[in-house]
Amino acid sequence: MSIDKSLRRKNQLARSRNVLTRAERIKILQSEERWPEGRSPFNLPKVRVVKVGKKGKGKAKEEAAEGAEAKAGDKKEAGKK
Repeated sequence: MSIDKSLRRKNQLARSRNVLTRAERIKILQSEERWPEGRSPFNLPKVRVVKVGKKGKGKAKEEAAEGAEAKAGDKKEAGKK
């Protein structure tokens, strides 16, 4: 029996997972240069899971305003030279 669309969560796949697959853990260890060649894929060391959060509307607007101010300042300095 399937779940009604009104009861289904909208962002079910968008949430962060707290468990990584073995392949994901190996990829992270390789990027951190903690994976020696020829190592067994079993008994892996712990890997921190990075949770990606959404920016709030206020924070996003503030960062956009700061970026615009920095660009305007760069243009003014270039005009003075």
